[in-house]
Amino acid sequence: MRIAFIGDIVGRPGRSIIKENLKKIKDEHHIDFVIANYENASHGFGLTSKSAAELFNTGINVMTGGNHTWDKKEIHTLFDKYELLRPHNYPDEVSGTGCKIYEVAGEKLAVLNLMGHFSMPMTDNPFRCAKETISDLHEQGVQNIFIDIHAEATAEKRALLMMCKSQVSAIVGTHTHVSTDDLQIYEGTGYLTDIGLTGCRDNVIGMSAKIPIQRFLTGLPGRFDVPDKCKSILQMVIFDISAGKCTKAFKIKKFNDGREFQTEAWID
Repeated sequence: MRIAFIGDIVGRPGRSIIKENLKKIKDEHHIDFVIANYENASHGFGLTSKSAAELFNTGINVMTGGNHTWDKKEIHTLFDKYELLRPHNYPDEVSGTGCKIYEVAGEKLAVLNLMGHFSMPMTDNPFRCAKETISDLHEQGVQNIFIDIHAEATAEKRALLMMCKSQVSAIVGTHTHVSTDDLQIYEGTGYLTDIGLTGCRDNVIGMSAKIPIQRFLTGLPGRFDVPDKCKSILQMVIFDISAGKCTKAFKIKKFNDGREFQTEAWID
């Protein structure tokens, strides 16, 4: 199977560049299944029903969350309406789930959403949650497992790879909105520390630069805002998976001015 993952979608610019390009990319690269992270999709904070419908209409199959999952109150009702996940290491009493199994190209694919500890909201231990969930999936006969680890610390993401290598098909980090240059296949597991944002690329992590600069200069708070118009980018990682192992991976960076770059994973 060939699956794709799109990084943190930030506001209207992120939604728009997906709408303009995803169908063509899916057709060109014969992608079977698309996963995306929604937590900043509605003006930078959370997800509304309107934005969810817009994104699923582009050809996305399932979307993962993070620390901004709960920013819009309606999210609690959306878990039953759409294929949405939230970090699996939230307590069981929290609405939604962080792991689902799908039929893709005649095989089962599990999508697991986790959230790190450092500088993030209080949740259960993501590493213990990962071990228990992966064990349960293997017992169910599910070999193909994709993980979105939503975390601030690169060390947490790398440690998850070292713990889960060869047990899962791919691990991709989200949250920082800044892409890293370490796409690799390590002992059968595709890995990228952070995929980076999909949205405005000419400001500060997808937000207008004025308030972030003000905060760094003065320490005073301010409301982050997503520009309506900007130079945007779509960042996507594509994985070929067979019998639970990643056999090929490459990243696509699509710019709103038509430029496109591809980076191949190295293999260890």
